[in-house]
Amino acid sequence: MRIALLQATGTVGAAQGNRETLEGAARSTASGGAELLLTPELFLSGYDPLRVHQDDGDKHRDWIAGIAAAAGIRIAASTVEHGSDGSYICASLFDRTGQELTRYRKQHLFGAAETGVFRPGTGQPELVRIGEFTAALGICFDVEFPEFAREQALRGADLLLIPTAVPLRAGVGGVPHPLDTRIVSTLLVPARALESQLFIAYANHTGPRFSGTSTVADPYGRRIATAGDAGAEVLFADLDHALVRQARTDIGYLNYFNQ
Repeated sequence: MRIALLQATGTVGAAQGNRETLEGAARSTASGGAELLLTPELFLSGYDPLRVHQDDGDKHRDWIAGIAAAAGIRIAASTVEHGSDGSYICASLFDRTGQELTRYRKQHLFGAAETGVFRPGTGQPELVRIGEFTAALGICFDVEFPEFAREQALRGADLLLIPTAVPLRAGVGGVPHPLDTRIVSTLLVPARALESQLFIAYANHTGPRFSGTSTVADPYGRRIATAGDAGAEVLFADLDHALVRQARTDIGYLNYFNQ
């Protein structure tokens, strides 16, 4: 199965421009023969929790549904959701007709900016069949916890779709640090894929505040596609489901896991 990842700058206060970028990426996805497009975290709003936590997520999801239907592709995208008990960062999967198949609320919020305005989700992502694959959604910081990926694999997932917003060395989440955050794409995501023997697609923002390096890792922990650390692009990757079966036979982490 061929998938595509959008790496681009989601600009705060420019939802219409972000929408046009998504429309172009959807057309590129379809013309490139991919079945699904994954976008960065809160792409239509732009990622800045303190400024976008009151955005109209319903409107943005309507836009995404229309774009998916117009291009005839599936889209996995992240938006704001307002519930009776507060606001959430969520991710949704839309089918080729624009129907929203599932919606997941981010469990692991990152930094004071997110925890100050959003609530953490408490439910596990729903498993959705996409061709041979069984997909689950996650969002950004979720995948930095080995337990999250392992839980989805044990539940039956073999593909994780992760919209993300990874900053450069400091700041966006309110957590200063010396870490080169590209290591999430280059080390942690491949490790999660190897540990739980599944594919992980991880789509990040780019621009002056974000680290880019969107990536797809296979069940052997290999990065089979990786974007640059600067600049917008639509990244394509071909996923071979046979590798899931092969890796789980060769290595067997899931078979030997002591629960």
